[in-house]
Amino acid sequence: MKTQSASNDTKISVRDKILLTAHDLFYSTGFRATGVDTLIKASKVTKVTFYRHFPSKSLLILAYLHYRHEIWMNWFEASLRRNLAEGQVLSDAISATLCEWFNSSEFHGCAFINASAEAKSEEIENEIKEICCDHKAETKKKIETLAGITDEKTSNDIMMLIDGAIIHAQMGMDTEAVINALKTGLEKLTGQ
Repeated sequence: MKTQSASNDTKISVRDKILLTAHDLFYSTGFRATGVDTLIKASKVTKVTFYRHFPSKSLLILAYLHYRHEIWMNWFEASLRRNLAEGQVLSDAISATLCEWFNSSEFHGCAFINASAEAKSEEIENEIKEICCDHKAETKKKIETLAGITDEKTSNDIMMLIDGAIIHAQMGMDTEAVINALKTGLEKLTGQ
């Protein structure tokens, strides 16, 4: 999954430059470990400019999570649709989609699982967790829609398998082994 970079030569607004920089830093190292001074320096903006666009780090965290949701959902849906259109059954399509992500140099786990783990340290804990829950619910809905799944228990179980695979891949476990285990679990759930 490729994301736009703040260091691109293309013209982007100052706000977007800050947001893209925050995305890269928050996703790779977490928002607790990324201070405002680091964001300002990496964004190459002044403190005044930074605070004009994002009056608080909390607002930037929320903007980052909304941005990450949008780009991840667009990528996930496109990849899953492509794999299903190629005739893959659901277990293969999900496995291929996640394998592509896990093998990306940009993979640092699920931004929403990571954010949920860090949320306790933030004054906006409830807002963070709400965005994370909404992200997982929309991911589940997208899978249900694309695969024609109507049984909620099955779709909940699929999400548990996906989240488990993401965490194992993030911990550095062998990607092929993680994908094979995911695929086996999905095949059992879906009967494919």
